[in-house]
Amino acid sequence: MTRRTVRIAMNGVTGRMGYRQHLVRSILAIREQGGIDLGDGSALWPEPVLVGRRDFALKSIAERHGLDEWTTDLDAVLTDGSIDVYFDSQVTSAREDALRKAIAAGKHIYTEKPTATGLDGALALARLAHAEGVKHGVVQDKLFLPGLLKLKRLVDGGFFGRILSVRGEFGYWVFEGDWQEAQRPSWNYRSEDGGGIVVDMFPHWEYVLHGLFGKVNSVQAHAATHIPRRWDEQGRGYEATADDSAYGIFELEGGVVAQINSSWAVRVNRDELVEFQVDGTEGSAVAGLRRCRAQHRSGTPKPVWNPDLPATESFREQWQEVPDNGEFDNGFKAQWELFLRHVALGTPYDWDLLAGARGVQLAELGLRSSAEGRRLPVPELSL
Repeated sequence: MTRRTVRIAMNGVTGRMGYRQHLVRSILAIREQGGIDLGDGSALWPEPVLVGRRDFALKSIAERHGLDEWTTDLDAVLTDGSIDVYFDSQVTSAREDALRKAIAAGKHIYTEKPTATGLDGALALARLAHAEGVKHGVVQDKLFLPGLLKLKRLVDGGFFGRILSVRGEFGYWVFEGDWQEAQRPSWNYRSEDGGGIVVDMFPHWEYVLHGLFGKVNSVQAHAATHIPRRWDEQGRGYEATADDSAYGIFELEGGVVAQINSSWAVRVNRDELVEFQVDGTEGSAVAGLRRCRAQHRSGTPKPVWNPDLPATESFREQWQEVPDNGEFDNGFKAQWELFLRHVALGTPYDWDLLAGARGVQLAELGLRSSAEGRRLPVPELSL
């Protein structure tokens, strides 16, 4: 099989997400499997060029994985005509400017979200990419999780009948950093640095709801900073200026109501760190990262409220496991392969910068809804 090389400038690979999910578990994993089979006797071979601000960290990663190219000079990379794709997993506050430069340089774009710190910037990026004729994609990884793929199978198969509601629970306790090290970076809790759970998670909920159940028509949210003081990576105390919890109600097209709680100040009492329950006239399902369990109308029990007696049945045991019926690859890697096929072959790809702008829009409206204490409509976006 002949090799067709695609050179990818990967900016932000010294961060946890950029390194683990995008470099190691996606790009390097694609190389380990021999590239992406294009179906014509050739394989697409990704060649990463590591980009970042810390030369010693880039050099260490490159040596660890046998890579030859790394640089701290983003402008030089973007003027390099051999670079085909620019990927960005930097902190949000640095992303918009870098993406704009990359688009202007004629690079295809693949990026983490949010794509910008505000809707105007996110829409401007989408319109610029469209005008320049470059291909562009936004990471929307949760759609590729095994649990949500099985849930989509149920939706597409008509299992639910008419879908009535969606209830989501996401989050875990992030340690404050004083007596135990925090497992998330401190900038996540400073609004001046682009932090906040609404900015982080509402873009995810937009594409999950949109992709599985339909467009979000309105949002009503309450954002809170439950833990007002935290300690950073150097053990210094700081004031948490960003929201660490958000409680949202989303009305979807067709009258479906979705309620999603997101929190970094909650202790987990569920099977997975994120779970969605979908209820419909013909059946219900609960999906997490990997599992999906369902209960059909014909197998639904008939509980009777009686607080004077203990429950005599285990409600969890009355749900049926939805089978895998196939092998599921890493969700980030699966989407990388789809995007790189899109770049190489022009195959359809739905998760573009306009989709990314919808996520930024929902986060912006969620924060505004919380500040104003009212439900807000979500206007349709277009180029």
